[in-house]
Amino acid sequence: MLDAQLRSGPYELTLDDLIDQPHGVDLGPLQPRLPEVLRTPSGCVELAPPELLADIDRLTAALVTPEQQPFLLIGRRHLRSNNSWMHNVRVLVKGKPRCTMQIHPDDAAALELRDGDPAVVESRVGTLTVPVEVTDAITPGVISIPHGWGHDAPGARLGVAAEHAGVNTNVLTDEQRYDALTGTAALNGIPVTVRPT
Repeated sequence: MLDAQLRSGPYELTLDDLIDQPHGVDLGPLQPRLPEVLRTPSGCVELAPPELLADIDRLTAALVTPEQQPFLLIGRRHLRSNNSWMHNVRVLVKGKPRCTMQIHPDDAAALELRDGDPAVVESRVGTLTVPVEVTDAITPGVISIPHGWGHDAPGARLGVAAEHAGVNTNVLTDEQRYDALTGTAALNGIPVTVRPT
């Protein structure tokens, strides 16, 4: 199969060609392939389909102001915990806690929160308490809590992960917030309030 794919490509290579040249094959300078390989009806790269453009007014009207909702919650991942199963590998979860609420220093100061303090995060549908991590790597008005944690839930059977349970951000996800165009649940940009415990 690999040989057939190579033969059908633009360079007409074979698998034997690559085997014979274990350090690589010089194919010369890059050659443009557009517009010949572009198969859109317009013949252009279509970056903004009409359906998305037509939805801009609805999206603009749906934006909340900081006065209406002071913070927006976004998720994040960490290299050592990209997937929740990695939380059950002791060597990957050792060290400082990574299931924290990142918050900008200005916002933390306004709320009188410091690194390590517990903070209460509340959405329309749920509440959780999470340790604070103050960082200027996040925009004011936004907080970030990683998804895929909350290993202390009843029925969870990941022993190592339970020792570093973290919080389950799904309790904050509002079933009334979804992308109208696709019907996909909105898991980022969740309006929340934050306060010290």
